[in-house]
Amino acid sequence: MSENITTEVGNIDNVVKDRNRVIVKTSIIGIVANVLLVIFKMTVGLLSNSIAVVLDAVNNLSDALSSIITIIGTKLASKLPDKKHPMGYGRIEYITETVVAALVLYAGISSLVESVKKIIEPEKADYSTTAIIILAGAVAVKILLGLYVRSRGKKVNSGALVASGTDALFDAIISSSVLASALIYLIFNISLEAYVGVIISGFIIKTGIEMLIDPLNEILGKRADPAMVSKMRKEICSEEEVLGAYDIIVNNYGPNVNYASAHVELPDTMTVDQVDVLTRRIQKKVYLNTGIIITGLGVYSYNTKSDEASEIRNIIQRTVLLHDWALQIHGFYVDLDNKTIRFDVVMSFDIDRKEGLNILYNEVGNLYPEYKCNIVPDIDFTDIGDA
Repeated sequence: MSENITTEVGNIDNVVKDRNRVIVKTSIIGIVANVLLVIFKMTVGLLSNSIAVVLDAVNNLSDALSSIITIIGTKLASKLPDKKHPMGYGRIEYITETVVAALVLYAGISSLVESVKKIIEPEKADYSTTAIIILAGAVAVKILLGLYVRSRGKKVNSGALVASGTDALFDAIISSSVLASALIYLIFNISLEAYVGVIISGFIIKTGIEMLIDPLNEILGKRADPAMVSKMRKEICSEEEVLGAYDIIVNNYGPNVNYASAHVELPDTMTVDQVDVLTRRIQKKVYLNTGIIITGLGVYSYNTKSDEASEIRNIIQRTVLLHDWALQIHGFYVDLDNKTIRFDVVMSFDIDRKEGLNILYNEVGNLYPEYKCNIVPDIDFTDIGDA
């Protein structure tokens, strides 16, 4: 068993290394392509006195800087866990994405300011055939680069690469608008430079805001991916003794680095030794099949020795779930000898937890006044209400 785990850990380490290599290689390609575009566009913009082309070049420069930051973030995020950061440095990638988004946002705001200045004090542009050809080539390069970077980002689950690829495709649209304004000027002698610059700035600002939202959500902490939780629950419940898996909480410490805790419902006939063997088996199975590391696995006891207990469970469950805000009941156990009832209720965010508890305590108390009841309110961590 230990040999299998060691082998699997080695395989995962290799996957992580391959992922980092892909991110670095793709980022380097992006840097080279964007630097070349900056040189060509800046030359065209200055020679033709085009603010739109110059701003487009600045946007490409910010893309190159974003790729450099992505490489640095990937290298830092791959550091091994240590005493100060026992969960590793994976979340640095989210900080990297935030910095990249901030750069894009800054470039957009700066571009907007310059474009407005050019509207107030306009200057005529002067395009050549060579400039038009270079702009057309830049559009093609940006489309190919965007598709390539985004596909590689999705393949290795890199938010920074996906964001960079998406930004490159936006750049292609922006460059197309610059090209269109140049053609309009040559054909109709109408200068739209500064106005196109405003449009470009708007696109850049919008992209920066969108890029900022996802990494901030990851840093703040958000719901785990429902598909991932569902797969984890399926693996846990595939064990014959497990009657249900609840309270699944997944903490993310970087792309593909997830630690989780959960409760399993087990028959009250199992011994501590049997539970120990089972929970260890569950931890191994979940890790090997999902990559999720279970750091804590609690246990709920399930009544199996009394029909009366089952009847009480069914009545209380029907009563509780009549409320729309009561999403799930679990961990139910009746101690017939000591006259106690305990269970957990997952409540939606539509009701105050204290108010919900008061309602449930009154209802259960009216049904079984001779019993002492203990109800634990749970948070809807895994979108039970939307399932």
